[in-house]
Amino acid sequence: MRRRRTATFASLVLVAGLVAGAANPAAAAPASAPSALDTVVPKPVSVQADPNGAYSLHPGTVVFAQLGSADADQAARLLAEKLRPSTGYPLPVVPVPAGMPAPGISFQLTRDADQIGAEGYRLTTSRQGVRIEATGRAGLENGAQTLRQLLPSKVESKAKQAGPWTVPGGRIVDRPRYGHRGMMLDVARNFVPQNEVKELIDQLSYYKMNTLHLHLTDDQGWRLQIDSWPRLATYGGSTKINGGPGGYYTKAQYRDLVDYAAKRNITIIPEVDLPGHTTAALASYAELNCDGVAPPLYTGPDTGFSSLCIGAKPTAKFVDDVIREVAALTPGQYLHIGGDEANNTSAPDYAAFMKLVEQTVAKYGKKMLGWNESLQATTPTASTGQYWYPWTDDEETLQKAKEGAKLVMSPANRSYLDMRYADATPPLASLWAGDVEAKNAYDWDPDKGIDNVPAGTVLGVEATLFTTFTPTKESREFMMYPRLPELAEVGWTPEAGRSWDSIASRLPAQAERWKQWNVTFYPSPQVNWGK
Repeated sequence: MRRRRTATFASLVLVAGLVAGAANPAAAAPASAPSALDTVVPKPVSVQADPNGAYSLHPGTVVFAQLGSADADQAARLLAEKLRPSTGYPLPVVPVPAGMPAPGISFQLTRDADQIGAEGYRLTTSRQGVRIEATGRAGLENGAQTLRQLLPSKVESKAKQAGPWTVPGGRIVDRPRYGHRGMMLDVARNFVPQNEVKELIDQLSYYKMNTLHLHLTDDQGWRLQIDSWPRLATYGGSTKINGGPGGYYTKAQYRDLVDYAAKRNITIIPEVDLPGHTTAALASYAELNCDGVAPPLYTGPDTGFSSLCIGAKPTAKFVDDVIREVAALTPGQYLHIGGDEANNTSAPDYAAFMKLVEQTVAKYGKKMLGWNESLQATTPTASTGQYWYPWTDDEETLQKAKEGAKLVMSPANRSYLDMRYADATPPLASLWAGDVEAKNAYDWDPDKGIDNVPAGTVLGVEATLFTTFTPTKESREFMMYPRLPELAEVGWTPEAGRSWDSIASRLPAQAERWKQWNVTFYPSPQVNWGK
């Protein structure tokens, strides 16, 4: 089996120090240079420009939220919070009755789901203001992210900037192609602090992604407190790849991340990788090993060599306890149980173990998600596979899809953000799936990620970042940008509405926003970035 995550260190290159309610005064304001409606990422489904409908924010602008709607109030407050530092405007949030015309920025719920569904929105800009309509909080917040992109890029600054703050006139009607649009972040090999995860959540929300999959456990570290097995975190989480101090999230910290994400329309999916990728657990508790001897903590790059002792009573208790505690921390429907690269587990043991895990996940009220290998040992209609293979002709996964299994698409040669961009790319990166330049990450159709897969099988797309060689925020961001926004558009925009030339023309405007965020990005030669 080909390895997903690691290659030899000789295949990688390191670069040290990588960065590295009042009247609208627009008529009286000087001419402005608003962001064009066609610079938005992900590209909206429908855009109609109105050259005479521009609206400028001003010191008296009010943000209106539909009276009695917690969803509208929350979306309005999050937007005002983002816009206040750069504009310097107070932007008070004021409730208004449903349907009431409101001069300013207005958030309103609608029962009319035509063309927008559960996560879509309608955004209308006129000289009187901006109106965002949706059927619920997710759509309102997605509309708010589009509004941010319609304002000049300096609106993303954390310091006060000079205006004008003009939104181009027009109407956008928008909805996502797929319901699952997210990113997997590996915090097991290199621990990622809580504040940096929150920054990532904000960025995912900005590009209308709705899932953050946290790879919490692996051979190199266990990153979540488990009360019934405390040494998993305190000992198993004490180091990281290449050695040095590790870290873990307490339950309180993890709940805080879950709550922070939920307010931004992001669901956190926790992954506890079983039965392989378990050296951190095996080192923490000798009874999880068949010989009763705990191995030393592991800080190397290899995978596929570890396994729980299948069939042993301590293992069954461990599985039940861990899944019970993680499920209690998880408001979303999925628990990710890994299931990949269990090369040191026999086929009969693997099948028996995965059935046990499947039953336990269901016992605690969740659905099972696993890497696509797990589908071979689970009930197709009861679990979802995350497809990572960099080829499209996988007969085993195709057969499970024909039997009813659903898929999240993460092919390594398209969506793995730890893959090298090109041979001249400086940072540390994996090579085993080939180069994944900017165009490679964008120019593919998830519905065709596996040949002849039945219609409706694909639930969505997930970008994937294993942190073996990206220990810092700067190095992670370099590998994420521009590929993360590109993959966000792959998951959001209908296939017929996408083209490489289109997104390549829009990425330079996005780069101006990344600069405001102090994000380090890869200036792909496939994109004309301008000055």
